[in-house]
Amino acid sequence: MTPGSFQSMLHDVVAAEHLGGHRLRVRFDDGTQGEVDLARRIPFEGVFAPLADPAYVARVRVDRDAGTISWPNDADIDPVVLYSWVSGRPIPDFGADAVAEGP
Repeated sequence: MTPGSFQSMLHDVVAAEHLGGHRLRVRFDDGTQGEVDLARRIPFEGVFAPLADPAYVARVRVDRDAGTISWPNDADIDPVVLYSWVSGRPIPDFGADAVAEGP
C-alpha cells in the first residue's frame, strides 16, 4: 500500500435520504451513491432494534464528525461497511495492509 492510499479508501457520508420502509439513499464525498435496504443488511437487535420501525429509520441523520449515518439513539454504521454496501466493492482488509507496511 502506498503512502496516502489508506486515506483514499476512507469516504465520508455527505447526504442520506429515507426512501420509505427500511431503505436509504446514501451519498459519499467522492460522489458514490446508492440505495441500502437495512432490512437486508442488519439484524434489528440491540442498538439496532429501533430500526425495525420504518418511522425510526426516517430519523436518519448524517454525523459529520464520524463521517457516517446515525440515529437519535447513537446507533451508526461503520462508513467503510456502508461504502461497501453502496458501491459493491469489498471491505478492505486494513489488517493485512498494516502488517505488510510494518512499523
